[in-house]
Amino acid sequence: MIKKVQTLKFLCTILLLAFANVTQAQDYSKVDNVVSAYPKSFSSPEKLAEKINADFISETDKVRAIFTWIGSIVKYDLREFNSGGNAIAFSYSSEQEKLQKEIKFRYNLALKTLRSKKGVCQGYTALFHVLCDMCQIKCIDIPGTSKTNLAQIGKLPKASDHVWNAVKIGESWKLIDVTWASGAVNTQSGKFISQFNDAYFFTNPEVMFLNHFPDDARMLMTEKSAEDFANLPLFYGDYIKSDYEITFPIEGILNLGKANVIPFKIENLPANQQISYVFTGEGIVKLGEAKTSGNATEFDVRLDSKSKGYLTVYVNNKSVVSYKIQR
Repeated sequence: MIKKVQTLKFLCTILLLAFANVTQAQDYSKVDNVVSAYPKSFSSPEKLAEKINADFISETDKVRAIFTWIGSIVKYDLREFNSGGNAIAFSYSSEQEKLQKEIKFRYNLALKTLRSKKGVCQGYTALFHVLCDMCQIKCIDIPGTSKTNLAQIGKLPKASDHVWNAVKIGESWKLIDVTWASGAVNTQSGKFISQFNDAYFFTNPEVMFLNHFPDDARMLMTEKSAEDFANLPLFYGDYIKSDYEITFPIEGILNLGKANVIPFKIENLPANQQISYVFTGEGIVKLGEAKTSGNATEFDVRLDSKSKGYLTVYVNNKSVVSYKIQR
């Protein structure tokens, strides 16, 4: 038998999303402060795991330490991504031999990622998985589809282009994406920007679903479908850092017909935020006149005959969400 293990590839773009109301209730600053003093280089996963096991007792703290070190140190390897990666194949005669070879492959990839301090999503997840094993924490890899560009709005998830992790803490599985925690690619410069983002640590399944669709539907951990995923708008990285939530519109494709206004509603938007928007092809940024009542902020996006393609909304000149316009 031949088992092919495809090297997954994923461009860690700025199109990263989660609602701000999933900010971690637990304070991990003590763990993060300890890990911030760790060396930036280790000769092997064993050495890093040894330090983590010496410094922390609880499973949660150990997972956080692994997540924080990788997310802060490892950089996304655009050269490897752009090269397309290489397919890996190996033969096996039993399930035990298959498992042994998969473990060896994962370890070698983890070692490479650790020493080079760079990789694509498969390298990030391999290192995370190996370190969890060495800290006696059950971990699995979750391959699936990410939602990262405008063309995916309204499209069903297809072939896997990303992989993330889940760990078992007590009797519960927790979702983690350490690749997206490490930073993002600036779409204008094409360069990777290191920016540790802990919103993908123990992420609520409802939030992870907004830009992650697993190959195995059981790993959704929420009652959602591929159609639901396709219908989402595209949210950007700065949305994850905010304390507000866009509650209308929630569909990614806006079928407007002859309408010339799109009403928007945002909950918990701080005062004095500048809202603007632009349609593809126009290149003209227009200001939205917002009105606030209680915790709700409302504004209208106005269209004309030239308004088509995609609509992107900005808060304080930072993109937060995009929609596809249909007439």
